[in-house]
This record gives sequence, structure tokens and C-alpha cells, in this order.
Amino acid sequence: MARAAGILKLAAVILAFLLVVFMAFQLLEINMDFQLGSVMSRSMPSNEGSAKPFRHKCGLSKSCPARSFAFRMASGAASVVGPKVCLDDKLIMSAVKNNVGRGINIALVNGRTGEVINTDFFDMWGGDVAPFITFLKGIEDGTVVMMASFDDPATKLNDEAKKLIADLGSSAIDTLGFRDNWVFVGGKGIKTKSPFELHIKNSAETNKFEGWPDVVEMEGCIPQRQD
Repeated sequence: MARAAGILKLAAVILAFLLVVFMAFQLLEINMDFQLGSVMSRSMPSNEGSAKPFRHKCGLSKSCPARSFAFRMASGAASVVGPKVCLDDKLIMSAVKNNVGRGINIALVNGRTGEVINTDFFDMWGGDVAPFITFLKGIEDGTVVMMASFDDPATKLNDEAKKLIADLGSSAIDTLGFRDNWVFVGGKGIKTKSPFELHIKNSAETNKFEGWPDVVEMEGCIPQRQD
């Protein structure tokens, strides 16, 4: 009997030992899983607040290279909606800013810094071309010149005004006519014709609006002046 009792007692001790070992391993496994889960939760990116799509300056289709200024501009729509000019992600001319009007809308920009020097508009239907000519003659070398039409940009233009605009790099100014739509970016002191110019003729066969052509829009990157 004593021997049987001893065997049972030994078996109970062994069983208890095995149970303790088993429980220890279970606790160790749980703890390791918890720590691993914590590390993974800290290292994995969160899905909350997913990144917004990248937006290029002025809503361009791609980013401009270094040392250049992004721009986007649109002519007026008929005689109803004024032109818009965005430069380096800033709206510098629009009806909302109350600085556009019938005729030729113009913004002068420092070619080195991108700072807006002046904005104005000149009525080429009911106004006088003389103030416009004076304005054009006062533009300093190295200035970026941005122009956009609204309603009628051409009726009062004369040869002197057209030559001054051609000297800024325009190729289309000589053919600009009554109620044409036109956008242009040039510069004082430019040596070649500007690549930034679009022109739509007023034509009864192709006009989008009654008496006016479609809006013309243009975007691009203006090289920063380095000298």
C-alpha cells in the first residue's frame, strides 16, 4: 500500500510539473504574440486619412521644373465671364478679384522673382488705345507680360500698339480681330517669338457662343530669368 501511495504521489508531482510547464509555455506564446502584434501595428502604415491626390500648381497636368513659374490662363467667355490668370498657384486676375474688364487684360510679372508688378485692362471697343500704348512703352526689360482677351480685344488696336505687342514675342497680334479670343505670355526684351500664345478667330461657322468663339485656355512653365 505504501509503495502504491508513493507511486501515486510521484505521478501527481510529475503531472503538476508538466501542467506548470505547459501553462508557462502558453503564457509565453501569448506574450510574444502580443508584443509582435504591437510592433507590427506601430510599423504598418495606417489606412486612416489616406493621402489626397497630389495637386500641381495652378492645376497643371504636371509639375514645372525648378527655376520656372507655373501658369494657367483663360480668355473671357463671350461678354459674360471675364478671363482668369493663375501664376505660381496664385489667382492674380479674375472677375472675383474685380480686376478684369472688356478688351485686353494684362499682368506684369518680375521675371526673376515671379512677383506681380501690376495688373490692368484696356477697353479696345469703347475706349482709347493711347493709354494702352503708354502702358506698353513703360514696361521694363525682364518683365513677363501676360495678356488675355475679353469680349473685343482688337477694334481700337492700331499699328503702333500691335508692334509693341509683337516686340513682346507675339506672333498672332497682327491677325487679332473683332471678338477673337486670345491668350499670350511674352516678355520685354525677348529675342524670339514666344511659345505661349493661342488664338481663336471669331467665325460664324465655328463660334461656340452666338457672336463669340469658344474660350481659349493655356498652361505652361515660364522660365525664370537668370541674368
